[in-house]
Order: sequence, then C-alpha cells, then structure tokens
Amino acid sequence: MVNQTTLKQRRVRSSKEDRLFFTVDVALLTIAFVVVLYPLIFIVSSSISDPYAVLAGEVWLFPVRPTLEGYRAVLAYSDVWMGYANTIFYAVVGTAVNVTLTMMIAYPLSRKDFIGRNALMFLFTFTMFFSGGLIPLYLLVRSLGILNTRAAMILPTAIGVWNVIIARTFLQVTIPKELYDSARIDGASNTRILISVVLPLSGPILAVITLFYAVAHWNSFFNALIFLRSRHLLPLQMILREILIMFQPRMMDEVMATMDAAALEAMTRREFLQALLQYALIVVATLPVLVAYPFAQKYFVRGVMIGAIKG
Repeated sequence: MVNQTTLKQRRVRSSKEDRLFFTVDVALLTIAFVVVLYPLIFIVSSSISDPYAVLAGEVWLFPVRPTLEGYRAVLAYSDVWMGYANTIFYAVVGTAVNVTLTMMIAYPLSRKDFIGRNALMFLFTFTMFFSGGLIPLYLLVRSLGILNTRAAMILPTAIGVWNVIIARTFLQVTIPKELYDSARIDGASNTRILISVVLPLSGPILAVITLFYAVAHWNSFFNALIFLRSRHLLPLQMILREILIMFQPRMMDEVMATMDAAALEAMTRREFLQALLQYALIVVATLPVLVAYPFAQKYFVRGVMIGAIKG
C-alpha cells in the first residue's frame, strides 16, 4: 500500500517537461536500438536464407526459404577452422600479454611516490599522437627476427596506451594510499602488493581491458596482412578477406563468354553460394565476441566510468 501511494505521488510530481523528456529519450533510444539491431538480424537471416533470394534482394528481415547450405560450406572449408584456431591463439595469448604488461605499467604510474612517473606518462601519451609509421615498424619487426611468426601478431601491439591510462586512473581512484602503507608495514614488496592487493581489487578494470584487447585481437587483420606470409599462420579475418574478394565481377566477365550453358549455370550457382557463405562467415566470426560480451558487461560501464575520473 505504501509503495503504491509513493508511486502515485511520484507520478503527480512529474511535470510535463519531465514526461516530454522521457518520451523523447525513449523514442531516441528505441531508434538507436533498431538501427543497431537490424543489421545483425539481416546478416543472420541472410546466412540461413536461399542464396537466390539473398542476391535478388528478397531478404529484408526474416529468412526466405531457410537453408543451412552456407554453414555446411563453412564447415567443409578447412581454412576457416585453421583461421579460427589461429585467431583463438592470438586472442588468448595476446590478451594475456596485453593485460599483464598493462597492469605492470599502470601500477607504478599510479603511485605518487614513483619518481619520474609524469615524464614516463608523457612519453607513453606521445606515442598516441606520433609514430614512426608503417615502414619503420616493419623494419623493426624484421630486425627482431619475428617476421612471419606468431609473435608478430602479439608483440607489436603488446601495450595499448589508452588502456594503460584507464587502468592507471582506476588504480589512483579506487585503491587508497592506506592499503599500500599497511602492506609496506607488513613487509610486502611492490610485486607482492601488485599481486595480493592491487589485482584482487581491480576486477572491473581487468574485465574492461581484457574485453578491449580480446576484441582488438579477434578483429585484427592488418598486422597479418603486413607481417605474415605463411598461410598456416593467417587469422580468421584474413581467411574471411580472401573469401570476400573471390569471384570479382571483372573476372567473371572474362570467362563467361567462353562457357557453355552447363558450366555457366554451375559458376552462377557457385557465385550465389559464395554470397551466402560471406554472411555465414560473418556470423561465425562475430559469434564468440557476442557470446562473451554479456559476461563482462556488468563490469564494463563501472570500470570505464571509474577509470575516466581524474584522481
């Protein structure tokens, strides 16, 4: 009874301006939700629709003449699974290296008793605005002897300065100086403080930077395009890129004139299947990220907001 009375009072107190604001707010958020959701639904629907319907533009929202032909083709394409395995390796190992180095850098930079931390922070921030460029980076990777190796996909992006700034600010705001002093009195070293004090209290920011790094590794293809030559090292995004550039219309025009009706029909069918395969590959490539995101979502907003507050 009390809750109902309180609710009625709140409704009475709300002004016309408040109701107008919430109405506009809900309308804008609904539009944004539809704009974001529709491409996902369209891709999933296209991936399980008849390829002729997809190329004819018959698929708008729901699947048309559903078929799993695209996914069967994906399962039969061995290079996709090779790329999948490589991408999982790069994402897992690379994220572990990223998070470890980021926290090892963010911890001393968050300590006010660390001499020279402002100068180091300036050097880190400088690299966000200025870099040597692609050619010096390539020469550096080659001189390190990691060209065309798995390390070329991990070491050049081992640290993200933006994530270091977020983690450092989070530690400054969240962990009080008294905890450091107490650990020092107990005889703990900086390594012990980092492992036993800082990391257990850094769950939100660890989840945030882990998600950032993992998504970046999962979507990465440029480093593979520049540094990798062996096919067995290529990530999933490179395999997807190869499929997307196959069967260019110019190439089709060159051979269509020399084909008989049966061969032309077979090539047309393969072209339709290729279009369906593209949508199926997009679903396969993005599904792990979409599945993993809800588990880190509860930490995501909190970690970013706390890390964005200047201490």
